[in-house]
Amino acid sequence: MRFRFACRAAASLMALASVTSCAGNNPAHAKSVDGTVTASQGLVLQIDEGERRVRRTAGKGPFILKVDRQNGGSPDLVMGYEDIAPGAEIQLHRHLVADEIIFVHRGAGVVALGGRESHVRTGATIYIPRNTTISLLNSGTEPLGIAFVFSKPGFEELMRDNSVLEGQPVTPMSAEERARIQARHRWHTIAGPKQ
Repeated sequence: MRFRFACRAAASLMALASVTSCAGNNPAHAKSVDGTVTASQGLVLQIDEGERRVRRTAGKGPFILKVDRQNGGSPDLVMGYEDIAPGAEIQLHRHLVADEIIFVHRGAGVVALGGRESHVRTGATIYIPRNTTISLLNSGTEPLGIAFVFSKPGFEELMRDNSVLEGQPVTPMSAEERARIQARHRWHTIAGPKQ
C-alpha cells in the first residue's frame, strides 16, 4: 500500500513540475509537432520514483526502471532498482551484449560471479562483464536492495515482458509464454551456466 501511495504522491508532485515518472512516461524528452523527439534534459529521481513494475512470476517482487530509452531518453544506459526478499535470488544467467554493475544499497547476500562465490553487504559493488555468469541470493533477514546499471539497452525489455505496470492486474505466465519471452530476448540474456 505504501508503495502505491508513494508513487501516486510522487506523480502528483512531479506533474506540478511537468514531469511524470510512475506511469512509465518519458519525462526527459518530448515529441515536437512533427513527431520527432527532442534531446533529453536528464532526470532527477528519488529512490521510489521511476517506472514501477510488478513481475508476473510467482515469488518475484516489484522493481523500478529508472533510466532507459523510455525513461530519460538514454540511448545507451539502463538503470533500475529492486528489493530482493530474504531467501529469494536472481537465477544464474549471463548478458551477451552488455556489461552490468550492481550496487548493494542495503542488506546482505551471496553472489556467484563467473564460477566464484563471494559474500556481499551494504555498499558492495559487483561488476559483471558481458558473457559472464551471475546469480545473487539474499542470504540476510531483510530485503536486499540493489541498483543495477547496464552499458547497453536490451535487458529492460525482457523485464517489461515479464511484468506489468504497478496497479495493473498481475496474471501468471504460462510455461509456453515464458519460453517465448526467453527466446525473443536470447540475443541479450541467457539463463543458466555457459555450455
